[in-house]
Amino acid sequence: MSLSWSRTSRALAGGLTALTLLTACGGSSGAAGSEGPVTLTYWGWTKGTRQAVDAYNATHRGITVKFEEIPSGTAGGYAKISNAVKAGNAPDLVSIEYPTLPEFVSQGAVQDISRYVTPGLKKQLLPQAVHLTTLGGMSWAVPFDAAPQVYYYRKDFFTQHKIKVPRTWDDFRTAAAAAKKADPKARLGTFFPDDPTTFEAMAWQAGAHWFATEGDSWKLTTTDPATRKVTDYWQGLLKDDLVHTHVSFSPEWTNSLRSGGTVGYLGASWGAGVLKGTLPDQSGKWAAAPVPSWDGKPASGMLGGSTTAVTKNSRHAEAAVKFAAWMSTAPKAVEARLATGQSSPYPAATALRPVARNAFDTRYYGGQDVYALFDDAAASVNGNWGWGPATSTTNTTLKDEFGKVAGGGGGSLAAAVRAGSDATVRELKKRGLKVTGR
Repeated sequence: MSLSWSRTSRALAGGLTALTLLTACGGSSGAAGSEGPVTLTYWGWTKGTRQAVDAYNATHRGITVKFEEIPSGTAGGYAKISNAVKAGNAPDLVSIEYPTLPEFVSQGAVQDISRYVTPGLKKQLLPQAVHLTTLGGMSWAVPFDAAPQVYYYRKDFFTQHKIKVPRTWDDFRTAAAAAKKADPKARLGTFFPDDPTTFEAMAWQAGAHWFATEGDSWKLTTTDPATRKVTDYWQGLLKDDLVHTHVSFSPEWTNSLRSGGTVGYLGASWGAGVLKGTLPDQSGKWAAAPVPSWDGKPASGMLGGSTTAVTKNSRHAEAAVKFAAWMSTAPKAVEARLATGQSSPYPAATALRPVARNAFDTRYYGGQDVYALFDDAAASVNGNWGWGPATSTTNTTLKDEFGKVAGGGGGSLAAAVRAGSDATVRELKKRGLKVTGR
């Protein structure tokens, strides 16, 4: 990832010069100790965040944090943050996922916090996560977690019907057909038409590299062999009715899981907590495995992953980064999140992984050490992927087009990806950025 993001950083550097001046003037270096007690406001949505904030407030003086839960980013949270920044009343801190951070940076919505993100802090964090939050040579957020892909499956169903856990995508198709034959309503997974990030993670895993830079230009490549392989594969699964097409985390998806209509979930590390919190009565029935790969060798993309950024409007950047660093590196922060039983973060801070492993109750997964699986998945993340500065445009278009395909409205996944790329190119040109490719 470091090579990819080094190139990306150079391409953004010129465009960020004015932004650096803006944040240098707009923010304040004030923090507890230099200006007296500070109260920070923080908006986020990840499970367990409120409990972590409560743990911080109970053990710290000088900096108090007021947390407000907002909808997840794609469900309205990002729009709420953007509108608040434009109105000049944004909170000090916000949760932003890695794919969306470049867009907030390019819009001038978050501050350059380079002088507060010390070398000591960076050394505690996964290098890939640090690179994903570094643009133009500047730090724009504190990484919280990584989100390598994982496959969750109903081991009782697999055992009953003698279906092998798939190691390759060919295996997955074979297993999906066997599951449907054994139980006509059962499917081993879901194509989420509303969630392009799941598809992007699979393209990432396959070796695609949608966003890159050439000199001072952005280059989009979505018609490459890796992406075509993924679109063709999932088009075939849809055609043969081997996967469901429920909206992610919708009542339909949840009810299908409860009834045994969905017996597999292509998710990420944080999905362990989602299933545990959503389906408590299925404790002991689920297990986790590496996400299938094309050749059977370990390979993964990332599905989400979150950071904590300081908004343009904050006048307490130093205090905000101190709190964000605590959230990312303090054992009590991870323990508080996991205590809810509905969160399974894979910390960006490598030293906290044993803490997370020990705090996560594995009984739901029959005692399986899912964090060991997460470790292996994270190590296999493909390093040739980078995000662009107009992800919301890309994903909004993909969501609309995927919905048409999944809903029987015609078209193809390949055409949907091309439409997403075309819309992104138009948006980048509209912003005055040089761009090539499709």
